[in-house]
This record gives sequence, structure tokens and C-alpha cells, in this order.
Amino acid sequence: MPKLSADLPLIHDNCILHDATFGRYVEIGQGSRIISAHFDDYSYCDRMAEVANAKIGKFSNIAAFSRIGATDHPMENASLHHFLYRSDDYFEDVEPDAEFFAHRQSRVATIGHDTWIGHSAMVKPEVTLGHGSVVASGAVVTKDVPPYMVVAGVPATPLRRRFSEGVADRLMDLAWWDWDHARLRGALTDFRALKAEAFLEKYEA
Repeated sequence: MPKLSADLPLIHDNCILHDATFGRYVEIGQGSRIISAHFDDYSYCDRMAEVANAKIGKFSNIAAFSRIGATDHPMENASLHHFLYRSDDYFEDVEPDAEFFAHRQSRVATIGHDTWIGHSAMVKPEVTLGHGSVVASGAVVTKDVPPYMVVAGVPATPLRRRFSEGVADRLMDLAWWDWDHARLRGALTDFRALKAEAFLEKYEA
């Protein structure tokens, strides 16, 4: 099994990558499709994920068959079909609709640090997931999610906070996701053993 690397992302078989950039220790699962997206340090997606027009924060956990930045069709036009914008696939004398694609690419989904997107969940364009938030399996997220909130359902609605607002604020102030690799390694035993409040008490300046 290949190991993760600070230098190059670990890209498994049969992935489709276009205009995709990656930070350190990133893994892209088998058969995933990543288009116009950036994965920051330590983030990964499992197999068959689709990520388009998105900014993925650090330490994001994206489960198999998830979809982020799911693209929309032109509902205001006479037809929904992509012959309107992928026109060169159908007609030899016409170009694709560059304006439509530029608009689609501008509708960026933003995924915060240390987030978890469950199996087969969907995050729509222009939605922001706050740091530490969790999206339940099968959920469809159509609105912004506050930091450290757990959401579920279609459309996704809040279930509960992972931590009190005070603890969530302290975690965001600590911003452990910005620690360097050596400091993360040094704190690994405490990451494993301590609950959030105890961890904060030990590592807050």
C-alpha cells in the first residue's frame, strides 16, 4: 500500500482530475472525479467521490460516493439539457458556452477544516461548511452549516452541536489544523486520549 506524502498526493486508480490542486498528505480515492477544486493539507476523499468547483479545507474527511459542488442545469431556459452549453458535442459549427461554464465555476462550495461528509452526502454550490461540522450520510446540504454543527436530512437541517459554542470557539482559536507536522506528531497521544475540553486546557496558550 503506498504511503501518504508531503510532496505528492496519493491518487488511486481510475481518477479523473482537471484543474485540481493539492496540499500535503492528501489522498484521492479510487474512481473519484476532481474538477476545479483544491484539497488543502491532510484532507482526503474515499472512492467514487465527485468534487467540483470547491475549496476543501485541512483535515477534511469525505466519504465514498459523496458529491461536493454538484453542478446545476439552466432551469430558466427552454431546455435543461447540456446541448445548450456542451454544444460542440452535438454540432460541428459551434463552440461550447464559455459564459455558462465560467458562471458554473464561480459558484464555489467551501468546506472548512476538520469536517466530515458522510457516505453519499451532497453539498450544493456556494454552500459553506463551517470548521468541525458533520454532514450525515445521504444528506443534501443546500444552506451554510455553522462550525461544529451536525446536520442530516433532505434538505439538511441541524441535529445538534458537536460541542458547546464556547468550546467550538476555543477550538477555532486554537486552530490546531495549522500546526506543523512535527507538532501534530508530538500531540498525537493527546489527540487520541483527551476529550476536546481537556485537550484545550492542555494546549491553549
